[in-house]
This record gives sequence, structure tokens and C-alpha cells, in this order.
Amino acid sequence: MVLLHVLFEHAAGYALFAVKEVEDIGMLLPQVEQSVLNLGKFSSVIKLSAFFPFKSAQGALENINAVSEGVVHADLKLFLETNLPSGGKKKAMLGVSDAKLGAALQEELNLSIQTGGVVAEIIRGVRLHFHSLVKGLTAQAASKAQLGLGHSYSRAKVKFNVNRADNMIIQSIALLDQLDKDINTFSMRVREWYGYHFPELIKIVNDNSMYCKLAKLIGNRKELTEEMLQAIEEITMDSGKAQAILDASRSSMGMDISPIDLINIESFSCRVVSLTTYRQGLQEYLRSKMGQVAPNLAALIGEVVGARLISHAGSLTNLAKYPASTVQILGAEKALFRALKTRGNTPKYGLIFHSTFIGRAAAKNKGRISRYLANKCTIASRIDCFSEVPTSVFGDKLRDQVEERLAFYETGDAPRKNLDVMKEAVAQASEVAAAIQRKLEKKEKKKKKREKRKLEALSTAEGDEEEKANGEAEVHENGDIIKKKNKKKQAAEEDEEVLTNCVDEATPSKKKKKRKINAVEAEPEVTEEADAIQAEKKKKKKKKKTEEDE
Repeated sequence: MVLLHVLFEHAAGYALFAVKEVEDIGMLLPQVEQSVLNLGKFSSVIKLSAFFPFKSAQGALENINAVSEGVVHADLKLFLETNLPSGGKKKAMLGVSDAKLGAALQEELNLSIQTGGVVAEIIRGVRLHFHSLVKGLTAQAASKAQLGLGHSYSRAKVKFNVNRADNMIIQSIALLDQLDKDINTFSMRVREWYGYHFPELIKIVNDNSMYCKLAKLIGNRKELTEEMLQAIEEITMDSGKAQAILDASRSSMGMDISPIDLINIESFSCRVVSLTTYRQGLQEYLRSKMGQVAPNLAALIGEVVGARLISHAGSLTNLAKYPASTVQILGAEKALFRALKTRGNTPKYGLIFHSTFIGRAAAKNKGRISRYLANKCTIASRIDCFSEVPTSVFGDKLRDQVEERLAFYETGDAPRKNLDVMKEAVAQASEVAAAIQRKLEKKEKKKKKREKRKLEALSTAEGDEEEKANGEAEVHENGDIIKKKNKKKQAAEEDEEVLTNCVDEATPSKKKKKRKINAVEAEPEVTEEADAIQAEKKKKKKKKKTEEDE
């Protein structure tokens, strides 16, 4: 008698097992738990009732996504309807590992579901011996299916749009906060350390990064001269401060310092300066990243505060899911629970307090403006999360609305209606989106053209290489070396021969006669020249003879 059916979801497909014998109390004993590891003992307890293999990798991914979200897929519903026993007084008992999926199955198919306890132990054994329980499935095939589905599931979960990845924002804002703390600590250490030698500089210069730059530049205060005044002025951006530093160095109460200590102070201050410059670069990176991922939220509340909200929520999607009341007190959870415990006043704002709007509002209006700002932040985050083309049009319009509300609290001027503002924003956003789309299309066309040119260049280069190889190839016949001509040259010579033949055929016989006449005329000219040379030789011989006779 079958007491229970257990559903097991595998990468290869769905399997339904019939449990023959089971004991709720004895199942938790260590001896019984050990017997699950033995295939012989375990197969006597359960039996494979039905198996539904997935037809493709895409189908497996769809089914496993549905299972992870607690949704009953059509394949799973059909499998259970066809294989679970129906009818009888008692409903069929189905064991499921996931309680969320069990609740969905109970609603969908009206089954009595069991999770945990005995079911967990049975599924543990099934997972271990699955390839042995299903005929035709090997351990290697099962592991391959699991690996392939695991990769595809992970790829589906991870967002592939690199430009819209909010993980980089979360990491960069965390690093920015850490850098602020570290730079503050290190600069205080430099102040203390260099203060032994030049204590007056602390009162003149308040900025930490400026102090570190000056400590690196000045070094030993006794060597500070008027020649260095211009360099100090470039750092402080104030001629009065530069002169005050020079005067203070001449009458300083600080102790003398050894060159080794001075080298250490200078190297440490150099490190602090490099950290401050890196922080500035990181802030620019965060600004550009927020402009890509959440432009409306950045335009409304600022890049740093917007990034903190995304980081605290975990992702932009999570922030978009939050209601305005949650966004309002996001970051003030301790104060909220303390207030609920002591029955005191709940906090009015959390992270959004760092925005400029709440600071500009009067004390009595801080709560009202924070509530209004949180409302606009939720709208902006939802637009950023679910819009295909990122634009900052809505963020600018929402910022104008918050400004108008601030003016309304101060002066009483009635702000514009939300409907009118959103209509304007939608019209502008559609224009901007169309322009961005055109730019993207142009970029794609340019990319395609570049690729075509590259392919053509590669093909021509390959052709030239082949021609060179053909031209350089030597054919050996009977010990004589005959070089092959290039194909292009051969074709050109053939064309020339064809043209000359055509011309010769087209011209009448008069041309041939002219050629003969020219040849005949050329022959007497050659003979006349030969006679003149011989006469000159004879004259020379006669002169020689006369000279010899004399």
C-alpha cells in the first residue's frame, strides 16, 4: 500500500516516487539515517512511479525558474495530474521539498501536501541514488545535466546588461564611505605627527588634503624660503595664507626633527594625497555609473544619496519594490524599532536626510518634505528600473516639483499639478529616447561598416599572400628553373596580346607597306654610316705612312 508520493525535481526532469514503508519516529534514528545511504535497503522502501524528462535545455530552465519562484509550471501540472492516483476516499498525499511550491500545488491541484520531516530524509536518499533509481540515466549524464542547467540558471539570474549593473554602484559607494573614514584617520595622524615640528600649520590650514600636500612640500620648516612662496600659494589658493605659513615657520615653537623622521612623514603624507586623488576619481566613476543605471534618481536626490539608497536596499529592483513609507525611513531602522519598543515618536527620515531639500526646509516642514521626497524617489527608482532607454527627464521634472513644494511651504505659491508635469515629462522623454535610439542605430551601422572593412582587408591580405606565394613558387623541369608569373601580370599580358591582335586585324595593308618602306629606308642609312667609318680609317693609315717615310 502506497502511503505517500514524493516529487523530486532534477536537471534531467521530474520524478515521482511511491513510498511503500515509512515511520515518522524511527526515521530520525541514526541507524535509519545511515540505511538511507545503502541503495539496496533504500530501494526496498521507495519505487519510481513516473519520470518526465525535459525535452530541451530551454524547457528545463523554464521549469526550474518556475520551481524556484514557487509557481506551478504547465509541464509539472500535467505530469502530476496524469501520474498521481485520483479517486478514493482519501486524497493523494504528496511530499515536496519546497514549502512555497507545496502551497502553490495545494491551491492548483487540491492535494494534501507534506513538507519536512520524513519527506526531507526520503528526498536526501533520492538525490543520492537518483541515477540508479531511473533506468537509462547514468551518473555522468546526470552530472552533465546538472552542470548545464546550473550554468544557464545562473546566467539567467545574473543581469547581463553591463551598463545597467547596480552591483558596481553598491561596491563603489561602500568603498567611497570606507575611503572617507580612512583618509580622515590618516590625515589626523599626519597632523599629529608633523605638528611636533610645525604646530602653527594646523591652525592656519583646516583642510586635511591641503595640510598633507603642504607637509609634503615644506618638509623641514627651517628650509622654507620666499622662493617656495609661489608653490605654497598654488596649493592653498590664497596669498594671505601662504604668507602666514612663511611667517609662522620663522617663529615656530616646534621641535627639531631628524631627516629620517621627516622622510617617513613625507612618504605617509604622499600616500594620503594619493588616496584623496583616488577618491575623487572614484566619485567621478560613481557619478557616471549612476547616470547610466539610475539617471532619474541621481537627478532628483543626487548621486551619492541615490547610491546609498540602492546599496541599502540591496539592488535597484528591491528599491523599486519598496513603498514610499519604507524609502522615507530607509537607514533609520534602529531608531524606528527603538521608538516602537518605547512607544516614542517614530523617525521622520533616514538616508534621504542627506539630500539638500530637507536641510533647506524649516524645522516644522522637515517631516512633510521628507514624505514628499520619498514619494518622488520611489517614482524615480521605478522609472529607472523598468524603462528600456535611460533618460534623466523624469528626474529633472520631479526635482522641479520638490522645489515648487518647498516654495509652497515657505511662500504659499501653489505648485503645478502632477498630471500636467508628467505629461510634459512623457513628451520630452519620448523625444530624448528617440534621439538616443537614432544614435544607437548610427553606432551599430558604423560598427557593421568597420567589420566589413576589416573583413575586406583580411580577404585582400590573404589574396596578396597567395599571389606572392604563387609568384615565388619555382617549377623544376629537366634541371631548368622556370619562375611562374603572377596571375595579375599574366592576365595583363594576355589582354595586351588580344588588343594588339585586334588592332592588327582592324588596320589595312597600308600600314604593313609603311612598315616595309621604313625598314628599307633604315637599311641605307646604316650602310652610309659604315662607309664613312671605313674612309676615316683609310685616311688615318695614309697619315701614319707619310709620317714614317719622313
